[in-house]
Amino acid sequence: GKESSGKVALDTLTHMLGGSNSHLCGKPFSNRMSLQWTAVATFLYAEVFAVLLLCIPFISPKRWQKVFKSRLVELVVTYGNTFFVVLIVILVLLVIDAAREIRKYDDVTEKVNLQNNPGAMEHFHMKLFRAQRNLYIAGFSLLLSFLLRRLVTLISQQATLLASNEAFKKQAESASEAAKKYMEENDQLKKGTIGRGKLDVGDAEVKLEEENRNLKADLKKLKNELVGTKQKLEKAENEAVAMRKQAEGLTKEYDRLLEEHAKLQAAVDGPTDKKEE
Repeated sequence: GKESSGKVALDTLTHMLGGSNSHLCGKPFSNRMSLQWTAVATFLYAEVFAVLLLCIPFISPKRWQKVFKSRLVELVVTYGNTFFVVLIVILVLLVIDAAREIRKYDDVTEKVNLQNNPGAMEHFHMKLFRAQRNLYIAGFSLLLSFLLRRLVTLISQQATLLASNEAFKKQAESASEAAKKYMEENDQLKKGTIGRGKLDVGDAEVKLEEENRNLKADLKKLKNELVGTKQKLEKAENEAVAMRKQAEGLTKEYDRLLEEHAKLQAAVDGPTDKKEE
């Protein structure tokens, strides 16, 4: 009858899940995360904190650039590419493993009837919940890894463009001052050479006009470079704003998933506590 069908379902579920049936027979089931998933979750929390820290508006890109140029950060960046590739490979493998676990548990309900065995049903839901939780953790860690790397790159580029913009401004100002100075000297030389011969005056005017043209050409070139730098800076700022908005959206989505995780945890722990009593 029901006892034999429940036993068959229990044995089938145990065989499909690849474990013993001790947890399915009434023994307590541990909700603790394994060591690897605890490490991934800790890494995810660190990524969220780093993204929020980089999105703080009152910290300028220049200050971040000073931090990025520090000895400690440069030492980390030296091995950063290798570490990043290894990290991405590990996270991709964890995402694939979590997706495989979810697919395996989705197939259980189609092959085994668990209605006659509450313990097996509870164990199955706990396993499925774990697999879904692990997929969310690994997926968000992988996504935030790319986001964090891109955000750091944009902030560094923005700081570089700001420094270049200031340098071009100083060059343009110095060129403008030099042009004014040469024009004043030109006027003085014109006044001083009135009493001299026409040949000397003509040669001086030709030289001064040539120098004046060269200075105007240099000034025009610097102004064009300044305009191009401003356009690049505006583009970098727009990209940084977009990345910050995307980071804030991901943070809100992660908070929502944490709330769902807490609700599911409470829903799973409730029946377990009642059963132990």
